[in-house]
Amino acid sequence: MTDVRIVDLPDVAIACRESGPPDGPPLVLLHALGERASDWDGVLPALAPGHRVYALDLRGHGDSGRAAVYSLETMRDDVLAVFDALGLDRVDLVGHSMGGAVAYLLAQARPERIGRLVLEEIPPPFPRPASAVPDEPQEPVDFDWAVVRPLKAQLDAPDPAWREGLRRITAPTLVVAGGPTSHVPQERIADLAALIPDCRTVTIDAGHLVHAARPAEYVAAVAPFLALPGRPQGATARVRS
Repeated sequence: MTDVRIVDLPDVAIACRESGPPDGPPLVLLHALGERASDWDGVLPALAPGHRVYALDLRGHGDSGRAAVYSLETMRDDVLAVFDALGLDRVDLVGHSMGGAVAYLLAQARPERIGRLVLEEIPPPFPRPASAVPDEPQEPVDFDWAVVRPLKAQLDAPDPAWREGLRRITAPTLVVAGGPTSHVPQERIADLAALIPDCRTVTIDAGHLVHAARPAEYVAAVAPFLALPGRPQGATARVRS
């Protein structure tokens, strides 16, 4: 059964979908730009059947609140605040694309909070050619379009400190790359992985949306990595259903 909770933070409300055994080690899932927590449904529960899973809607997405400020750092701080609100001292953390960037920023800022780290098709923290921001679509979308411009600007010209911070990640890390059909330069993903002290890489030729396009192969790669000794979980607090 999946429970949806809202965690009230000082400047935004964050929606969280919880599933799995209540006493299982905690696993937190972070989606890509323009997605929401339910994007992971296709690989759950096979991905981590023994974990208590917390799939978040990042600020401006899904059922989470819209905000005045959007940045990878504010999203990182939101996720850390959710850990505190839910009493999660140490978690396994999985992030896809934008959610992967949030995940590696959190893992380098608070390495003691992360047990294992999975980064799927993440935008590496290296400068890239800027491209035009697409026009807002005419049809409604399931996220705040205002999030696109500031996050794209950060990913085009990332803070050099993000790259140096990868060396501070202590969690065993699995990087999932999408192969030659992905728009993310695969050599840059390899460069990112080389900076993380305990890191391995697996390539699944699926393009950028690995867990959606090749769910069975994704689970086969990630589930064994997560099925290692569990992490402690605390009690919940400051949430509303």
